[in-house]
Amino acid sequence: MQTEVTRLLGIDVPVIQGGMAWVAEYHLAAAVSNAGGLGLIAAASAPADWVRDQVRKTKELTDRPFGVNIMLMSPYADEVAQVIAEEGVPVVTTGAGNPEKYMAMWKEAGMKVIPVVASVALAKRMERSGADALVAEGCEAGGHIGENTTMVLVPQIVDAVGIPVIAAGGIGDGRGIAAAFMLGAKGVQMGTHFVVTEECQVHENYKERILKAKDIDSRVTGRSTGHPVRALRNAMTKEYLELEKKGASFEELEQLTLGGLRKAVVEGDVTNGSVMAGQIAGLVKEHLTCKELIDKLVKETDALIGGKGFYE
Repeated sequence: MQTEVTRLLGIDVPVIQGGMAWVAEYHLAAAVSNAGGLGLIAAASAPADWVRDQVRKTKELTDRPFGVNIMLMSPYADEVAQVIAEEGVPVVTTGAGNPEKYMAMWKEAGMKVIPVVASVALAKRMERSGADALVAEGCEAGGHIGENTTMVLVPQIVDAVGIPVIAAGGIGDGRGIAAAFMLGAKGVQMGTHFVVTEECQVHENYKERILKAKDIDSRVTGRSTGHPVRALRNAMTKEYLELEKKGASFEELEQLTLGGLRKAVVEGDVTNGSVMAGQIAGLVKEHLTCKELIDKLVKETDALIGGKGFYE
């Protein structure tokens, strides 16, 4: 499965693990990279010292390329951007903002820069600013989302830019990967399926909630605030959506979800916490190691499009 993305990043399989806040830490990142994909550490809103420690721990577990995902709205974004350059992190992906002001520093450090985008306009801007590739993420993804689906977003971005596009959102097996290649993507980013892998450190309640999810269990909260978030339905999402219908203030809604992701991931409270997961959750039924999952994805994809010119 060699593509422009595998050559660009020095990996064996064009599968990137999503930079999921509170979920994507060094155990998972190293396991995905060792399995041939690209593992990511999610910096989220963590301070720079935590990110530095995570990077060094990842290096102890793998000598393969890995990356850090920076949420640019983080109050520590400037310091984290500096730390990953100092530590020689091979790849950075970015979300929730514009990484242009860090581009020169990262390029000087020899890093590959891959912004996550949800529109053609942002994709074009990122290409102009020097991005090496793009993650085109559709609204099927878990966590913070845009409006367009993966099916319509990916081909439009592929047509608009000259750098490799990585499809994300709603991809959970070889069928999804094959479809992404047919849309013009050169790789995929997956989050939800990696949450239930053996090496992922989230609470077992979180994993079980995903494994038992049905196709109708996905909910989007926060549309009224302009910050939509996809998670699995529970008591928290029900209350949030009811408050939204009543026209609750942004502050009231924020209070309801404060610390919600940590509550679910760390404490295992999948009733009142935020169980972020993509619409693909209903398709995820196996508890595998990262190596087993990636091998399975390769086998499934090859069975569908191997030898048909989609790899290069």
